[in-house]
Amino acid sequence: MKILRRPIEETGAYFLLMGRVFRKPEKGSIFRKQFVTETEKLVINSIPIVAIISVFIGAVIVLQTAYNLENPFIPKMYVGYMARESLVLEFCSTMIALILAGKIGSNIASEIGSMRITEQIDAMEIMGVNSANYLILPKITCTVIFNPLIMLLSFMLGLLGGLGIVAATGVITVSQYVSGIQFAFNSYYIFYSMVKMSVFSFIITSVSSFYGYYAKGGSLGVGRSSTRAIVISSGLILIFNLVLTQLMLN
Repeated sequence: MKILRRPIEETGAYFLLMGRVFRKPEKGSIFRKQFVTETEKLVINSIPIVAIISVFIGAVIVLQTAYNLENPFIPKMYVGYMARESLVLEFCSTMIALILAGKIGSNIASEIGSMRITEQIDAMEIMGVNSANYLILPKITCTVIFNPLIMLLSFMLGLLGGLGIVAATGVITVSQYVSGIQFAFNSYYIFYSMVKMSVFSFIITSVSSFYGYYAKGGSLGVGRSSTRAIVISSGLILIFNLVLTQLMLN
């Protein structure tokens, strides 16, 4: 029972915190200012690492597929098709979300955790400010709205990375690669991946905020909260990836 006690208590505390988060902000102007600040910090600053990883992963997927597609009866254009499907269905949503869980999650947990340790959150509460709403809602809102666009960017850069390696190595022709990308394209998969990214973004920001908000034990406690936020977020991403795939692709 002791093993189950902590997860149950944390789950209850998480939902109670979310109840405080999703209340109408007292001042819309302050919320909008925080929204813009958090968008720059959590979304725009994540673009470089996502871009670099996407380009190289797209190139690697194309090379691996081309070198393992040895059957002469299978058209080479399927290299582009398989790269496109791998990117849109899994990498650009789930894998990018796991990467962002480390980058964004640690940032949020350490920032809010430091505010808790230095009693800044307590000061907000004394002044009558809903600290949960003020600190967490802009983070959740901006990532849920804009991270799906990060997914689209990752998808396009992955395809461009594949195109670049095709042009550089000649494993297949550029026309074969482009034909494979265009073959049997299903736009619903784009929608599916964007929905997944929105859900994953909510998980990352809300869970990381939760562990930062209830951090304790000084600087070491902030470090533990950041680590736990990343681990729990990553596990929940994998679980919800399975659930959403079953619901949306069934």
